Amino acid sequence: MKWSVAFSKLITHLSHRAVAMSIDLKLSRFNRIYRPSEALEGKIIIKTQSSISHYGIRLTLKGSVNMQVRGGSAGVVESLYGVIKPIPILNRTIEVKPSGKIASGTTEIPFSVTLRQQGENLEKFYETFHGANISIQYLVTVDVTRGYLHKSLSTTMEFIVESDKADLLQRPIPPEMVIFYITQDTQRHSLLPELKSGGFRVMGKISSQCSLAGPISGELTVETSAVPIHSIDIQLFRVESILLGEKIATETSLIQTTQIADGDVCHNLTMPIYVILPRLLTCPTTFAGPFSIEFKVAIVISFQSDLSQVHKKTDSRTPKLWLAMETLPLELVRTK
Repeated sequence: MKWSVAFSKLITHLSHRAVAMSIDLKLSRFNRIYRPSEALEGKIIIKTQSSISHYGIRLTLKGSVNMQVRGGSAGVVESLYGVIKPIPILNRTIEVKPSGKIASGTTEIPFSVTLRQQGENLEKFYETFHGANISIQYLVTVDVTRGYLHKSLSTTMEFIVESDKADLLQRPIPPEMVIFYITQDTQRHSLLPELKSGGFRVMGKISSQCSLAGPISGELTVETSAVPIHSIDIQLFRVESILLGEKIATETSLIQTTQIADGDVCHNLTMPIYVILPRLLTCPTTFAGPFSIEFKVAIVISFQSDLSQVHKKTDSRTPKLWLAMETLPLELVRTK
């Protein structure tokens, strides 16, 4: 009983003497973009009110392809295979400082670690990507290990990986264009009776291959339309496929919608298409063994209709009576 009371007093005493401290990571590049052949550089910043002892400061780099399959895309297959194991890309721990003391105030500890090292037999360095079912992520974690009854310090930061310059196309590619026509006869779903009978015709051209550093570009012209147009949008989709045994689970999801026209536009007037690609939600079109990441672009024309006001929250991929669209494959590449 006496020992229990003494131990309790010791814990209370130590808690009152707890030292306020914090740890932070600051990378050398504000955009946090690095290439596999480059060194990840930065500083570990530790702030403490008084000096503290530690049992080593370690830096851990991890990169992996994480995959999941939701019931809507795989159905019974998901229940058979369960959790999909991540694909390791990078896993390395280095000791930045051995056991010792950290002085009071602010301490900055520089570090430099080459991402790809000779002799490592891990997966290819895929570019950072945040999708619905596939996520390619790289993390750097710093740990300050402390003794018994002392809380260890730890913080984690994501850094972004892009392809090595040696693997990129030597010169910028001119955007490859594909010509499209959108009429009542090109639609595979039911349309409003007035659209079907009166008709409409929209034509143009849009990128089918473009650099991640550039926009999706093109042009569009409304030649005729029996019903006034409400809006014209360019939608960007990702198509994520995951290999599950002998089956492939594929899901298409919307990344972003960019409106290029609002209201009924003038007929026979050429309008530009210019869409900026979101950085973390896109990557080069990738075909790997266990997974693939592809992209599509859709030109969506919304006609004025009372029905559109009633069904505002329907799925953007579901065909609607007041919509006409054309969906085309889009190849994304990384260039110098």
